[in-house]
Amino acid sequence: MKILLIGGGGREHALAWKLGQSPRVEKIYCVPGNPGLASVAECVDIDVTDNEALGKFALAHNIGLTVVGPELPLTNGLVDHFSALNLKVFGPSQKAAQLEGSKAFAKEIMHKYNIPTAASAAFTDADSAIAYIQKQGAPIVVKADGLAAGKGVVVAMTVEEAVAAVDMMMRDKAFGSAGNLVVIEEYLEGEEASLLAFTDGFTVAPMIAAQDHKRVSDNDQGPNTGGMGTYAPAPVVTDAVRAQVTREVLQPVVDGLRQEGIIYKGCLYAGLMITAKGPKVIEFNARFGDPETQVVLPLLASDLVDIMEACADERLADVTIEWENKAAVCVVLAAGGYPGNYTKGDKISGLDKAEAQGAMVFHAGTGFRDGNIVTNGGRVLGVTAVASDIRAAVDKVYQAVPEIKFEGMHYRKDIAHRAFNRK
Repeated sequence: MKILLIGGGGREHALAWKLGQSPRVEKIYCVPGNPGLASVAECVDIDVTDNEALGKFALAHNIGLTVVGPELPLTNGLVDHFSALNLKVFGPSQKAAQLEGSKAFAKEIMHKYNIPTAASAAFTDADSAIAYIQKQGAPIVVKADGLAAGKGVVVAMTVEEAVAAVDMMMRDKAFGSAGNLVVIEEYLEGEEASLLAFTDGFTVAPMIAAQDHKRVSDNDQGPNTGGMGTYAPAPVVTDAVRAQVTREVLQPVVDGLRQEGIIYKGCLYAGLMITAKGPKVIEFNARFGDPETQVVLPLLASDLVDIMEACADERLADVTIEWENKAAVCVVLAAGGYPGNYTKGDKISGLDKAEAQGAMVFHAGTGFRDGNIVTNGGRVLGVTAVASDIRAAVDKVYQAVPEIKFEGMHYRKDIAHRAFNRK
């Protein structure tokens, strides 16, 4: 079978690496890919928002399964286009992807189907939003409604911070049209976790829970990023909590969407806050998380192609999914200046040395220039290690990380710290 993978980041590198382990896979094409992906797939330069060109490529190359990595092609209707061409595809339809594409839509679904989440209100007018903030007080959370590359959320500890966030999103248009509508939510106390699930629109199969580290610096200091590292399994999600989230969040949202006439197929990502009153949804994503994928998929013992096909064919209930009884940790190596303005084009060295330490190096923001692999994004690499437990995986990954070098490189040195604090 030939696979077409859409995307070019660390998540897609991890997906290609795992898909390539299936004995059924003859070849993987990746659009647009990156230098790391080029070692496991043939990279093809097509615009990921050009549904027509992607469909023509898939038909011409006899693609048996297309896997969509990022959110933009999903909200742009790529799955609908491929389905109309009778091409098998893993990922939700454009309507289903609204769960990520519109925070207001996600809130409506959660309220309608009694899915636990923070109290919230939505605004299209900055003055009304600010008046609401002043009435509610802080801490409070301000979210751009649309896609903002994981940066459209401000957890404001003061009213002034919240007002500034509204101004940034609605008046300064920092995220373009994504900030035309903002959702303002109550601040939830607790510990965050991510639980991803496979679904065919009927059956839901939760994966192993992970915990992302959003703040740029150690001890959860500094501004939010797209994610500076992650680990799995996250001990805050016990077997009981995982079962509760499946019962109260994942299954109800899939069933609720179906009642709305929307069959959600693909990966459903629930960003959770585990509060004293139980798990509550912070957000949904309509695809695999980044960098969660880099720790969840290395723990998957089953064939990923079989699972994805079953999701596309609405027969997930027939598939048994097995997981390794191990732990994985991923540390993100970021470019100088990230998450603000960062440099590109810096030569990267030591990749082979890091892998010689037993780590997997997933390329996120890399490029190729003058025969060298160089930095080409804010989050440059994700270094992942798998071991018998979290402590062993942390030790292994932090042995490998210093082998890699590029100008301005920075990373967190405390990934998985909450797992140890809990123990």
